[in-house]
Amino acid sequence: MVLLDIDYITRDDKAVVRLFGREKNDPTGNSIIVLDKGFKPYIYVVPHDLDPCREQLEELDVLNVEKVEMKDLGREKEFLKVTLKHPQDVPKLRDTIRDLSQVEDIREHDIPFYRRYLIDKGLFPMGEVEVEVETASPEMNCVSSDKGASIVELKGQIRPVNSDFPELKILSLDIEVYNPKGMPNAEDDPIIMISLSSNQGLRMVISTAESPLDFAETVEDEAAMIQKFVEIVEDENPDILIGYNSDNFDFPYIKDRAAILDIPLNLGTDGSCLKFMKRGFTNAALVKGRIHLDLYLIMRRYLQLDRYTLERVYLELFGQEKYDIPGDEIHQYWSDGGERLEKLFRYSLDDAVAVTEIAEKMIPLTLELTRIVGQPFFDVARMTTGQQVEWYLIRKANEQGEVVPNKPSASQYSNRRGKRASGGYVKDPVKGLHENIVYFDFRSLYPSIIISKNVSPDTLVDECNPEKCHISPEGGYMFLKEPPGFVPSIIGNILTERVRLKTLMKESTDDEEKKILNVQQEALKRLANSMYGVYGYSRFRWYRLECADAITAWGRDYIKKTMEKSEKFGFKPVYADTDGFYAVYEGEVSD
Repeated sequence: MVLLDIDYITRDDKAVVRLFGREKNDPTGNSIIVLDKGFKPYIYVVPHDLDPCREQLEELDVLNVEKVEMKDLGREKEFLKVTLKHPQDVPKLRDTIRDLSQVEDIREHDIPFYRRYLIDKGLFPMGEVEVEVETASPEMNCVSSDKGASIVELKGQIRPVNSDFPELKILSLDIEVYNPKGMPNAEDDPIIMISLSSNQGLRMVISTAESPLDFAETVEDEAAMIQKFVEIVEDENPDILIGYNSDNFDFPYIKDRAAILDIPLNLGTDGSCLKFMKRGFTNAALVKGRIHLDLYLIMRRYLQLDRYTLERVYLELFGQEKYDIPGDEIHQYWSDGGERLEKLFRYSLDDAVAVTEIAEKMIPLTLELTRIVGQPFFDVARMTTGQQVEWYLIRKANEQGEVVPNKPSASQYSNRRGKRASGGYVKDPVKGLHENIVYFDFRSLYPSIIISKNVSPDTLVDECNPEKCHISPEGGYMFLKEPPGFVPSIIGNILTERVRLKTLMKESTDDEEKKILNVQQEALKRLANSMYGVYGYSRFRWYRLECADAITAWGRDYIKKTMEKSEKFGFKPVYADTDGFYAVYEGEVSD
């Protein structure tokens, strides 16, 4: 099956992981929920003295304590792995364990249970998994709808399978609100239209107004409109629900109006209602078993625009003006009826269709990042690039037997916040009109520096034989040449894989294959290019400002030396910025 999402529930005081999915390449088939009762939460303890520490831990209400040998920033170390009964026991017992006299520190206590499961099992959301299952027992039923998913229990192994992009069923939505007083207020202003569009051919506007348009469906009142929306979601059974600013407007507004009208929003494949979860500084609309994606967030990340209205984004991507009605005039079009009302119907449907078209063009990159980072699509779409890098490294650390560093404490974060690494080299442009301009570009400059100079927290040393270390210009930071550091080795693998994909892309004669390969190499490029900056990110687990400073120092040194060398071959640099420079060819070669 294609693994779409994951969470956990509690049955008989035990955590049960739920894997949401559907049969591969069967978008019309039933959804599936696979239950796994066998996975337990755990943390690592750094002991002062191993045996006395083990004795103290065994007196607590835990399942198991065992000695394990792991790496801590590349150095072999003995830890005690403490397995607990339930994920909620981790925050309950965390401080108790930390305060034990024989405990020096605790590690990996802040990794959410469902994310831990994906990492430990080697599973990647939006990828294919192979599962051995049996029919779930009645007491394990967790579906409250006749149209809900099929429930099965894991009885054997679950394995990731290498696969192409899955065929996903997308349903886009957009609402229009009657707002004669300006900014819509859910207490007073009703929803007047809900527009829906899918990549399976659905085009519909549900409304209380009558219209001769073939895509319009008239219902009795607003309550019936919201209920019809819920029914369509159940019948269409989409894998992904998409809106534009739907985290902040469409879904919160639908939820508020549904609450006023006493309409349950049972949108999940398990029959559960629409929920909201804290993500960063805002709330994100969550539908269990389906992935809700707010395209507005994706566009802010991938496009550099003067504004991010749906109309502006559509113009940027497709070069076409999208039909628009000013928001403060919508209530007038509704009240006027006739031809203006028909225009409102067309405008509303056009919004939903535009969201579908933008999604089909833009979400493959985020989908591929999900399959690389290895966390749920819902989460990855709302992560900063630094968070994506961090979760990718957490997975790689697990694969290499590395215990993950803790997040910074409040005092550590406060101490880091005011510190910044020096930036890249910038040469002010030489004024004037220039001809015969050549651009010199360093390919993957900062990732290449990290690899070639082995820049990593685990290779940074205070003293070193100059023959056995790389010494950065300006700051004089020293990094061991051997063994390869944790982060450099990871970036090296990323760049090697990207070169392989680009080679395959050049050799391919299949346009669809080229498109997929290009998305994959672009995702790797974004990940690699983000890694150098996170060394100086205050909340990063592998934070080391010395690493960030050293990288940019080498970058400045390389670009300055290359500019000087170019002058010997008849080039005159006229502008430089970070990883490249422009030069005018003057044709005079010096000795």
